[in-house]
Amino acid sequence: MNYLSDRHRELAQSQQSGLMAWFGQLPFDRKAAAIGLSLTLGVTCAGMAWRGTASDRIYFCIRTPGNGLKCADDNNRPFRMTPYYWEEWQQRGMPAEVVRDAATGVNGLVRASNPSKPFFATGAFLGFALAGWMLRHCQHEVKQLAVFEDIAQKRDVLEASRDVMIAEVELQADLELAANNRVVEIQQAEILGETELAIAKLEADDALFDAQTAGMTPEQKAEYIKFLRDTKTPYLQGTQTLQGTVDPSDKVTAAQEQPAIAPNGNTAWVQNLVKQTALIWGNQGGGKSWLTRYVVKQKKQAGYRVIVLDPDSNRAEWRGVESYHSWDEIEQQIRDYVKELEQRLKTFNNSSMSEEQWRQKLWASGKATALICEEVTTYGDCIKDAELLEKFGKLALTKSRKQEMPLTVVAHNNTQTCLFGIKGLHNLVSKMLQVECLAEVDPVTLQPKSTGRAKVKLDSSNEWLDVILPSLTAKISDFSDTVTPASNPIPPIDKATLERIYELEFNICGKAGDTPNEKNKLSPMAQKLYEYLTRTERIEADVRDFKGNFKVNGERFTVEQIKGWMYEIVGASLADWIGEGVIKLNQI
Repeated sequence: MNYLSDRHRELAQSQQSGLMAWFGQLPFDRKAAAIGLSLTLGVTCAGMAWRGTASDRIYFCIRTPGNGLKCADDNNRPFRMTPYYWEEWQQRGMPAEVVRDAATGVNGLVRASNPSKPFFATGAFLGFALAGWMLRHCQHEVKQLAVFEDIAQKRDVLEASRDVMIAEVELQADLELAANNRVVEIQQAEILGETELAIAKLEADDALFDAQTAGMTPEQKAEYIKFLRDTKTPYLQGTQTLQGTVDPSDKVTAAQEQPAIAPNGNTAWVQNLVKQTALIWGNQGGGKSWLTRYVVKQKKQAGYRVIVLDPDSNRAEWRGVESYHSWDEIEQQIRDYVKELEQRLKTFNNSSMSEEQWRQKLWASGKATALICEEVTTYGDCIKDAELLEKFGKLALTKSRKQEMPLTVVAHNNTQTCLFGIKGLHNLVSKMLQVECLAEVDPVTLQPKSTGRAKVKLDSSNEWLDVILPSLTAKISDFSDTVTPASNPIPPIDKATLERIYELEFNICGKAGDTPNEKNKLSPMAQKLYEYLTRTERIEADVRDFKGNFKVNGERFTVEQIKGWMYEIVGASLADWIGEGVIKLNQI
C-alpha cells in the first residue's frame, strides 16, 4: 500500500494485528480452512457450554405448621441455592423451619454436572470472534480486489478501443497519402507536359530563326538581330525601344499607399464563389485563407450576412463580420444553421411562390446568409455530435444555394474528411464547386508560398480550369468598409413604371385645361399606399422597410410596383424624394 505520509503509515501499522498479518499471507484455501476451524470450535464450545450446570446446588424444604414439608414454590419450582449462599444464610441465622431436602441428591446436595461450562463459553466466544475477524479481513481484501479488477477491465476496453482508433487513423493516413501522391503525380505530369511544349516551341522558334537567317553573312545576321531587339520586341508600341523602356532614369516612383486589393482584371471568376456553396482547398501557403477573406469581402458587399466559424483565430482577425471561435459556439451556430435551413425549406414547400420569387423575398427581408467554415478537417474530432455534422453537411451541399444560405468550406484537401467525415457523399463532393490554391517551395527560404495561381472546377463539371488568384498586398482583417456592390445593381424599372414616371414628370397625357385637382388625382392603388403611409405616420418611408407590411386584400406587391405608386405620390406633390426608394411626405 502506498501511504500518503509517515503519520498515515504509523496509524495503519498500529491498527494492524500480527495474527491478521500472518492470516493475510495465507492462500485462499487455507484462509477458508482457518475460518471453518474457528467456526467449528465456536459451535462445539457453544454446545458444550449449553448443557449441564456449572456449580453445586443445595435443595431445601420449609416445614409448615402442620409439620409438613414444602419443597417448591407455587409455580412448582424447587427451592435451591449454591453452597456458598447456604453457608452465608446459616451464618446470618437460618430459620429452624428450613431443612435440607433429603429426597434430592445426598441430603439435598446435587453436584455440578458441567464444571467447565465457563471455559466452553469463553471458547465459543473466541471461536466466533476469530471467525468474524477473519471474514471481515477477507471481505476487505475482496473489495480491494474488485476495485483493481474494475480498473483492469476498463483498461482492457480502452486498449481495445485504442487499437481500433489507431487502425482507423492509420487507414485514413494511408488514404490521404495515396491521394496526395496522386495529386503530386498529376502535377508532375502537367509540369512535364508544359515543359515539353515550351521546349518544342523554343526548338520551333530556333528552326524558324535559322530559316529566316539562312544565307546571311555574320554581319547581316547581327544587324538583323539588332533590328529585332529594337523594333519587334513584344509589347513595345510606336517608337518605343527596349533600351528606352528599361531605362531606370525614366521612371516615376509612386508615393501613395497601395490598397489591400490590387487591381486585377482576371478575377471575375471569384464571383462564382459568392453565391454558391464551394470548397477552397490546397496545401499550406497556397493562399486559400487570403482567397477566403477576399470572398468574404465580396459576400459582405453583395449584401450577405456573413458568419465565420474559425477555431484557429479570434474576432480581431474578422472585424466587421460575425465570427465564432470556441467549439461550443461553433457547434451552436451549426445547429442554428441546420434549424434555419430546415425551416426555410418547410416554409417554401408550403408556399405558392416560385423559386425566383422566394429568393427575392429572402433578399428583401435581409435573410441572405453566408456561412464560412475554416479548418473543417478538425470538426469531426472536436464536435462529438456526429449526427449533427452529417445532417449539416448533407443539407449544406444539396439545399443551401436556393435558400440563400451558401456554405464556403476551407480545408487542406478535397477528400470526405474535409467535409466533416461524411460518408456516402463522394459524388456530391466531386461535383461541387472547388478551388485548389497552388503552392510552391521558395528556393531561398525553403518555405511554402503561393504561386498566385489556382485551379477551378465549376459545379457539375469535371474540367479543371487555370485561373489567377486576386492580387492582395495585405491580409484582409477588417470587413466593415463596404459599399453598394456592383454585382447587386438596383433592379431595373419596368416599362409601365417608366411611362408613368414620364407622364407624371412632364404631364404628357394631361390636357391644357386640367385643373390642379385632376392633375394631382392618384390611382386607386397609389391612393391606398398614401393612406397606409399617413395612417402609420411614416413621414420618411423607405420601400424596403414597409414592403413586407403593405398589402391589399391579403395581396403583397413587388418593389417595382410600390415604387411606381410612390412616383405617383411624388408627382401629386404629396411627397418628395430624399433617397433611392425613400420619400418624405409633405404633411400627415
